[in-house]
Amino acid sequence: MEVKDIIIPSKPIRAFLPQELTIDSWAKVESYFIDLKNRSINNVQELEKWLKDRSELEAVLSEDLAWRYIKMTCDTANEELTNSYNFFVEKIEPYVAPFGNELNKKFIASEYIVQLDQSKYAIYIRGIKKALELYRDENIPLQTKIATESQKFGAITAAMTIDWEGKELTLQMASSLLKDVNRKIREEVYCKIQERRSVDVDKLNELFSNLIQLRHQVALNSGFKNYRDYKFEELGRFDYTVNDCYNFHQSISKEILPLAEVADKKRKEVLNLDVLKPWDGDVDLEGKPPLKPVENGKELTDKSIECFYKIRKSYGEYLEIMKAMGHLDLDSRKGKAPGGYNYPLYEIGVPFIFMNSVGLHRDIVTMVHEGGHAIHSFVTRDMEITDFKSTPSEVAELASMSMELISMEHWDVFFKNEDDLKRAKKEQLDKSLRTLLWIAAVDKFQHWVYENPTHSVAERMAEWKNVISQFSSTIYDYTGLEAVRERGWQSQLHIFEVPFYYIEYGMAQLGAIAVWRNYKNNPEDALNKYEAALRLGYTKSIPEIYKTAGVKFDFSQSYVKELADFVKSELEKI
Repeated sequence: MEVKDIIIPSKPIRAFLPQELTIDSWAKVESYFIDLKNRSINNVQELEKWLKDRSELEAVLSEDLAWRYIKMTCDTANEELTNSYNFFVEKIEPYVAPFGNELNKKFIASEYIVQLDQSKYAIYIRGIKKALELYRDENIPLQTKIATESQKFGAITAAMTIDWEGKELTLQMASSLLKDVNRKIREEVYCKIQERRSVDVDKLNELFSNLIQLRHQVALNSGFKNYRDYKFEELGRFDYTVNDCYNFHQSISKEILPLAEVADKKRKEVLNLDVLKPWDGDVDLEGKPPLKPVENGKELTDKSIECFYKIRKSYGEYLEIMKAMGHLDLDSRKGKAPGGYNYPLYEIGVPFIFMNSVGLHRDIVTMVHEGGHAIHSFVTRDMEITDFKSTPSEVAELASMSMELISMEHWDVFFKNEDDLKRAKKEQLDKSLRTLLWIAAVDKFQHWVYENPTHSVAERMAEWKNVISQFSSTIYDYTGLEAVRERGWQSQLHIFEVPFYYIEYGMAQLGAIAVWRNYKNNPEDALNKYEAALRLGYTKSIPEIYKTAGVKFDFSQSYVKELADFVKSELEKI
């Protein structure tokens, strides 16, 4: 479809702020906060107008910060872009926070709050009350420091490269060689990657130790005994508890680990190896070269658009709009931050997808995952309050992880060869279960880290080794690689930048498997329910949103077993 056939969205006409506003000082926006703080509210209509004006201000500020972050991660070596991001974090956000607290007080104190439509506003009001409980003036400089410190992880890891056959490769590029059929190449590349990671192990440990202490102080200031308990409240985990997380860990260990063990025994036998090493985990069992469905980011974009059109016309249009607007940066390159994300832009309503594509199968998975987030952004873009669009991660990741599995039914766009298509599906389904083990390990590790904030680096490394052993197949041999195992957690961006945001992937993975099961049975009905759930934004509780999607918000051992058995049965059919 030509770009001319789609409608490129424009920013809505602002009702409160000027149409053009350059945020280069606090003085440029302070008057709007003062207006909201001092404005008299005499009826429910005026309260709703006040809410919409506040929402507009928040959307403009959020989008301004978003572009600073996006540009910085696209080029971490550009000092000007880093400074631009840090300016907002250090010179704007600290002033926003106290005003935000005052506006929250004003809202909750309004006598007209009871006249608002509670079917829309109950969740929002609940969140505002929680924010008021947690707010402390003394945490503002700490949170500013945390925001700037945590970004150092991206700069450190983005600079990691290895030399291979005369070329400088990012670690993302290098990891693609771990699928090479030549075992000597795999081992050499793996060792080069780990050798490079070892150079910054102390630097990353020091960074994390600093972040732990800063976060712990934030928790103490807010009256909590540890940051874990504080963060659960800040993340708005109203619908499950710490004990539920522990139950999730146990369910995954009991039901998923045995499946991984069986698969790894088979891998060892098929590869005819005396010892299965970590560089043997990604190579094709039939000795075929790695799947390479696309050559570059442009091809990935165009084929993803075609795939999404096959799922639902509007989904293809969403990606086409993003392409036309330049809201995609997909190729891996030196100086680019690691990982991938879909950054919502709350004013324009068209998000930005960032990733590090090297042309392999996993890039398709990342793209359709972030594409699921993008769908979520598009279907909520017209919601009247910015906070309605900001869903909890358990819901946001349901949108993205469901799309990984739903899109799989149309991966013939990427894989013209039937055998390649089958390989890709098998890899995806194996990953959908195996990733639950890593998620559980990362989450359990973070519980220990913040419950024991005065731990030493040696204790931290030992604890990770202890935790990962509870979720790792015993078939792999790490003899001589003990140090690699101990620092394995350092590759996980979330631990540094967004603490405790990780178990949501696991909860959402279970939900996504159930959504996909519905899609296999009745595609149109499953998509209607999926989209209906996304359109709720955050106006309902997590269990209600999952129910709207036609699935359960459940991580009991019996439910994990039920879904794992379904995935196993689908694997056997391929």
